[in-house]
Amino acid sequence: MRDEEEATDGPPDPQLHPEQSPGFGADPVGLEDIEVDRDVTIGEATLADLGASDTEPVEDHSVSDLLASLAGDDAVERRRAALALAEREGDRVVVEALSRAATTDEDAEVRQFAVEALAKHGGDLAAETARALTDDPEPWVRAEAVVALDRLDRAEHEAVIEAALDDEHHAARRNALVSLFKLRGEGACDALVAAADDPSERVREWAAHLLGGVETDRAAEALSRLTDDEQSVVRETAVRAQEVDSGSFRRQFTGVLDETDRTLPGEDDLNRTPNL
Repeated sequence: MRDEEEATDGPPDPQLHPEQSPGFGADPVGLEDIEVDRDVTIGEATLADLGASDTEPVEDHSVSDLLASLAGDDAVERRRAALALAEREGDRVVVEALSRAATTDEDAEVRQFAVEALAKHGGDLAAETARALTDDPEPWVRAEAVVALDRLDRAEHEAVIEAALDDEHHAARRNALVSLFKLRGEGACDALVAAADDPSERVREWAAHLLGGVETDRAAEALSRLTDDEQSVVRETAVRAQEVDSGSFRRQFTGVLDETDRTLPGEDDLNRTPNL
């Protein structure tokens, strides 16, 4: 009679044995064969850092308490306060405090979360702040600023968003590309075809995804090239994009840039995987 706790039907795969793993042992070999992709960074984040986006601990705090935390010395508490203020009534004091945090805080994530919150409150100061942050030294702040401008009024801020197509970081370029497709539809064909040759697989993946909504020969040619891309995620996205109805695809891209759960450190809700 077989042991009830036995989990396999046969001997384990020898390739799965720990001793077969790169880096095993006192003098590891094979580490150079491990490919770390999609901008994964191994850092020293504390549990407090990783929980900074959880606003449950402050959900019962008053606005005045959150404003005090936003101006406090603890960066994690400032991040949490900025996110929490996004869901509170936004009077002039709240908006000005968020704008100040977004433009002056030394912590990049505070600036990122603050501009995200500002976009939800709206108004001239939010737009002015987001435009300024498209030149922030931290790429994820710039990427969030593009999301903010898209949320506020992508047509009004079209020129600033388009300029982000030339940003040095893939997240800002990707967000600009998505926003312009939402605004222009098939009129974004030139930008999408150019993005099909982007050095970042994340941008090429989104270019493939969005080209499914453009029914032109140039779009079809670009998609065909992407089905032979060196990265499998780009190839698979391009193949699926060839099968969608371009008209209905465009119609589903009308709202603000989607917000989903955070995945990898630093990516926030910006680095989303296309889902056809």
